[in-house]
Amino acid sequence: MEIRIGIANTARELSFESAQSADAVSSAVTTALESGQSAVSFADVKGNTYIVPTAGIAFVEVGTEESRRVGFVA
Repeated sequence: MEIRIGIANTARELSFESAQSADAVSSAVTTALESGQSAVSFADVKGNTYIVPTAGIAFVEVGTEESRRVGFVA
């Protein structure tokens, strides 16, 4: 699924594909914000790790878990 994270005071957003479920991503962000952690980390499907400071998170958009269809729908 695609995850987009907006970071305060930057013009661009962080966007990557993750193998984690939508619930896992939402709970990780919510837990980090509520507990006062300084950063939250994510891993993408290529094995890269992203560490985002929680103080700078403007928004987190979690895409759907179903894959895109290719072709025509009758």
